[in-house]
Amino acid sequence: MRSIHSFVVEPLGGRYNNTKKIGDKELIINTEIYNHQFVNRQATILSCPIVGDDLGLVPGSTVIVHHNVFRRWHDVKGKERNSRSYFDENTYIVNADQIFLHKQLIGEWKAPKGFSFIKPIKSIDKYSIDKEKELMGIIKYSDGFHNVGDVVGVRPNSKYEFIIDNERLYRVMNSFITIKYEYKGNEEEYNPSWANSS
Repeated sequence: MRSIHSFVVEPLGGRYNNTKKIGDKELIINTEIYNHQFVNRQATILSCPIVGDDLGLVPGSTVIVHHNVFRRWHDVKGKERNSRSYFDENTYIVNADQIFLHKQLIGEWKAPKGFSFIKPIKSIDKYSIDKEKELMGIIKYSDGFHNVGDVVGVRPNSKYEFIIDNERLYRVMNSFITIKYEYKGNEEEYNPSWANSS
């Protein structure tokens, strides 16, 4: 099945990431269907659009999609509904603007045009209770506009959190990256312990 303008994807795993393996037992950590933090965001491309595929992806590529793609919700009458991307339980139809990060069969993650993903920097201020430096990060994945590894500053309220490969990253529009810092030598990436406990 192919769509004219959209990608056809299936979730990589289930629709929700709400379980943790502890020893030989599986613990359910969330039972709410509406909490976006536990919705699976990884998908595999089944087919690409017939026209307008600017991302250059191929079937089998892995993508990070919007959290509402696989999410279920309740309407005003309390009836459980699927997202508008739903086709059947293993098939969803998404537009290119719902794909936030993509990786070919072999290769590194790449951000779509206009976006970068930054890794937070550990705070070294001994008088602060904050674990990471506010509004600063290291470019982890880029669309090519910025260099991977650059230390940058971003505007307030411009970050959107993701957990990718057990790392907490922030998605930022390139136009919201306001400054490039020079390395001082004491920058250390910060990843909270809960992010790599899958």
